[in-house]
Amino acid sequence: MAGVLVKSFRLCTRNTAKLRSLSTRPLAVALISKCNENIQTISQIKSSSLIPQRLVTPQGRSYSSKPPLTLNLISERVLLVLKLYDKVNPEKLTLNSHFINDLGLDSLDHVEVIMAMEDEFGFEIPDADAEKLMKPADIVRYVGDKEDVYD
Repeated sequence: MAGVLVKSFRLCTRNTAKLRSLSTRPLAVALISKCNENIQTISQIKSSSLIPQRLVTPQGRSYSSKPPLTLNLISERVLLVLKLYDKVNPEKLTLNSHFINDLGLDSLDHVEVIMAMEDEFGFEIPDADAEKLMKPADIVRYVGDKEDVYD
């Protein structure tokens, strides 16, 4: 019912000026009075509980932030990403494994690892810093410094 009234309200508000110019004709007078009735009906419905009001959000603060990090959680996430990388042997992987010397990765693989870490932690690692991150422990320390985690 409210949808029909709203549509007729829109038609009334658009056509009221045209109807007033034709107000000498009986049909125009009847339409103007009908529009006025519809406008009053719509205002009554809006003030009543027939039309649901907007959803009221509970008052209080709700912050959207990242989950809290610890160095242990960071190291677990770094090792998990590296274990899922197809060119890394999970048996040789430790926090102190060197990407090139111990794991046999080349420079392109190193760039892909850094990109995977950027995706995992949600921030960009500049190239100057990425060149220095040659072990998983270096990445853990770097992410901890960026996220202000000092356990």
